[in-house]
Amino acid sequence: MLPHYSKMKEYGLIGLTLGHSFSRNFFTEKFKHEDIDACYLNFELPDIRCLRDVLLEHPDLEGLNCTIPYKETILPYLDEISPEAREIGAVNVIKIQRDKSYSGGRCMDGIRLAGFNSDIIGFTGSIAPMLKPHHKKALILGTGGAAKAVKAGLGKLGIQCTFVSRHISKDPKGLKTSNLLTYSEITTNTLQEHHVIVNCTPVGMFPHTAEAPALPYEALSPDHLLYDLVYNPETTMFLQNGTQHGTAIKNGQEMLELQALASWDIWTSE
Repeated sequence: MLPHYSKMKEYGLIGLTLGHSFSRNFFTEKFKHEDIDACYLNFELPDIRCLRDVLLEHPDLEGLNCTIPYKETILPYLDEISPEAREIGAVNVIKIQRDKSYSGGRCMDGIRLAGFNSDIIGFTGSIAPMLKPHHKKALILGTGGAAKAVKAGLGKLGIQCTFVSRHISKDPKGLKTSNLLTYSEITTNTLQEHHVIVNCTPVGMFPHTAEAPALPYEALSPDHLLYDLVYNPETTMFLQNGTQHGTAIKNGQEMLELQALASWDIWTSE
């Protein structure tokens, strides 16, 4: 566990592997430039159950960001979940309120954890200026917590969404879920019908920069918009494939900045 800093407020990030993390540098610079007496720590947890240890060892911790793979498995540990985060089914911001008299904490007594989703705020704020009237249908690559936030955001923007996954998803009766396709089912016609494609998978992230989701890129046109939540490298192979066909492209850098600012607003709100 990272060393404990006393006499200052603490914030942090929980996840499994955080070497690629954007948040720590962002908040460290923010605290420095705005003369905020706080620090931001990374907590690499082998299991979500280790969250209790983090809270015990860091009594000055007031807020957390949550990333892969805990955006969904964190839910049972939260005492409150915002309606938007509950609808999405994923949380990436946790507000920590300590009260010794609070004996009903789902994670531990004396601590109330409230969960929110700022991914939807960051994503919609980032992609909305790029949308055009013909952007009516979208393919969302991936089905994790970030993908669910993207679906909710696009829905608010009036865009119909279909998930794309490597695996076939079935309901309890064994029937294939209607709004999900596998990569092998994606045809040129599919891309011609869906002019927005959002990559919510880590495919193409450093150091695997030569990789890209398996799509028929030859069907792309200037009418398409490709958005990649990956921001390292700045232009992934997925986005490069779009550029070759004249598409509009954007990576996830601005989304991260907007969701981080939304996290700060949540942590510091009354």
